[in-house]
Amino acid sequence: MKASRFALLLLFLMLGVTVAQQTNSLPSITSGTAFSELKAKAEHGDAYAQYRVGLCYLDGEGVTKDAIEAVKWFRRSANQGFTIGQWQFGVCYLHGTGVVKDYVEAVKWFRKAAEQGFVSAQTYLGWCYHNGDGVPENYVEAYKWLNLATAQGDVEAKRFLFELEKQMTPEQIAEGQRLSAKFVPQKGKSDSSSDNFVPPDSTTATGTGFFITDDGYLISNYHVVKDAAQVRLVTSAGIISAKVVRVDAANDLALLKTDGKFSPLPIAPSRSMSLGATVATVGFPNIGLQGFAPKLAKGEIASLSGAADDARYFQISVPVQPGNSGGALVDDRGNVIGIVSAKLDASVALATSGALPENVNYAVKSSFLLSFLESVPAVSAKLKEPVTADRKFEDVVKSAQDAAVLVLVY
Repeated sequence: MKASRFALLLLFLMLGVTVAQQTNSLPSITSGTAFSELKAKAEHGDAYAQYRVGLCYLDGEGVTKDAIEAVKWFRRSANQGFTIGQWQFGVCYLHGTGVVKDYVEAVKWFRKAAEQGFVSAQTYLGWCYHNGDGVPENYVEAYKWLNLATAQGDVEAKRFLFELEKQMTPEQIAEGQRLSAKFVPQKGKSDSSSDNFVPPDSTTATGTGFFITDDGYLISNYHVVKDAAQVRLVTSAGIISAKVVRVDAANDLALLKTDGKFSPLPIAPSRSMSLGATVATVGFPNIGLQGFAPKLAKGEIASLSGAADDARYFQISVPVQPGNSGGALVDDRGNVIGIVSAKLDASVALATSGALPENVNYAVKSSFLLSFLESVPAVSAKLKEPVTADRKFEDVVKSAQDAAVLVLVY
């Protein structure tokens, strides 16, 4: 059911409390002298000072309340590309504060700030798309913007995103996630309190990761996150940011951390595996061609060592592609026994043997992962115990899927 105007008003009011708390952390204007000094900076073109002067007129802080004067200063700040000024200018149009109410104009300014990554503007823009205020109703666009705001920790955006998903088809949700993943913030002026995304020029790599603790520690390959300025995860709960905690370049391992509650996989020592054992992985190969939905690949342990008899690796007959890197290789009980890592180099194989390799892939053994994690006691103490009972393959796949995430690197 479409949200009522009353529900939308409640959202904006609740966000107004959040923004008020944010601005209350700014220096208070307690005297006419302090206001005069701030206004002098504003008159000399300081976009942040212009925004603050607008707030003073809006709230009557150090000066008589004057909504029309407030709008004048918000407009100046907004026209300089200052994100919070743009957002606040849009709020004035949304509520008719100091200007004639105009949803189209409100959306215009929300979009300018949202495209620079300002979280509150993304939330407001998402709800304008949901309700058809100033723009045609579009649930996919609404999902995109609410999802991006959720990734920056906006609690209200997350709550309303959950409600929005109930009104969408799986195909619409998938498209919304795809649009979110493609989003790149534009460069512009922003305030220090907004803590926006690092403005990457483009995604430099994608891969797969999997959770190993329920509080957000996950594993991927070192080569996936190498030289990352920013890492984001596409999860069932939306797009969230992650940080690289520790790496083992020699064994191509990376430990990452994000916030939230997740479904981790247990890790079993790889020495228990035998030639021919059934293994599988769930990952995100070739997202540009195959899409963002998780993909299952199943095969066997083809060799207990890797290329040139490298003991760190299993050779596997699991068909994997670029983007599978970092995915969990699980046994028939759902235990991680390896991390998908590499393919045999086709050009080298052709030059050496005169033939192209067919489905020759490799995974780092889990025993090396366990040794790596021993150096991080806070993580190793939280690992799940390996599963010893037999399980249906469908259940194994479900647990691997629940733990898998798409890793976006900038």
